[in-house]
Amino acid sequence: MTEKLLSFDMMSLLDTDEAINEYLSQVLEDGDSDELLRALGYVAKARGMAMVAERSGLGRESLYKALKPGAKPRFDTVLKVIRALGVKLHAEAS
Repeated sequence: MTEKLLSFDMMSLLDTDEAINEYLSQVLEDGDSDELLRALGYVAKARGMAMVAERSGLGRESLYKALKPGAKPRFDTVLKVIRALGVKLHAEAS
């Protein structure tokens, strides 16, 4: 007996600012840099990669390359993407 699995579309869950905030907060707390890049990629796709490219001043191809797991984008590239997404990072002592 085989069971058919449904495909999972992360972008469909990132339809509100609250959902995006919670998702990115959890990823940041986990501390996995590859997962952060993947998460930023999902959020960029959910918001519209063309819009993120325009606001960040980066090309779409460059964004796809920079946000894939295993990529080693420059920190300023990551900050440009975060700002283009309208996300603010906060530091908090633990």
